[in-house]
Amino acid sequence: METVQFKTNIKCTGCIAAVSPVLNELAGEGKWEVDLLSPEKVLTVKLEKASEQEIKKAIEGVGYKAEEIS
Repeated sequence: METVQFKTNIKCTGCIAAVSPVLNELAGEGKWEVDLLSPEKVLTVKLEKASEQEIKKAIEGVGYKAEEIS
C-alpha cells in the first residue's frame, strides 16, 4: 500500500464534508485525512484502489486544488 500526499486548499470541516463522498468512494473510508492545522492543508491518502491521478482529478472535480507532494 502506497501513501501519497497533496497540498490542498481544503480549509475547514465544510470543505472536508464536500470531498468526503469522492474520497470515501475512491480511497475508502478511513484511508485518507486532511491536516487542517498544516499551512499547506495536507491531504494524506493510502492508495489501495485508486491512483494518485484519480484522487487528484476527483478533488479538483468537486472544486478544490490538489498538488502532489513528492
